[in-house]
Amino acid sequence: MARLAGVGIATVFRHFPTKAALPEAVLARRFDRLREQAEALLNAADPGQAFLGFFSHLVADAAAKIAAAEALFDAGGDRGGDAAQASDGLRRAVGALLQHAQQAGAVRDDVELPEVYALLVGTSRAAARAHLGNEARARLLAIVVDGLAPRPRPGPQHY
Repeated sequence: MARLAGVGIATVFRHFPTKAALPEAVLARRFDRLREQAEALLNAADPGQAFLGFFSHLVADAAAKIAAAEALFDAGGDRGGDAAQASDGLRRAVGALLQHAQQAGAVRDDVELPEVYALLVGTSRAAARAHLGNEARARLLAIVVDGLAPRPRPGPQHY
């Protein structure tokens, strides 16, 4: 790592005193950047497109996130700390995007953040682990988007 960064090993250890500190910092920064992107979309003209586009972006970014999380785990890191706080911030930002999309009528109103986030995590892991290409990932996301689409309200029955 030090060689790739063009610094001495002492410099790395001065800033990252444990083996887990560097991957935790990388993961926390990744979550912070994603949260910032989500927050920037909160004022989008089309809240539905903002939410679904960001959902797709997170799925496409999943392999890198998973690799950083695995590096943290392999280095003896835990589920607390800066990365966990940054992850919570990202989750709140996704929740705000979801709420805006629901208020705009673009996402069904009978889903809440816990199940949508579980769907996001599951879809992300599946896409990353299956090494899906762009076309297959797009089909997977189309299925998910169809499931999040608003349901028609039952109208009066005509016999």
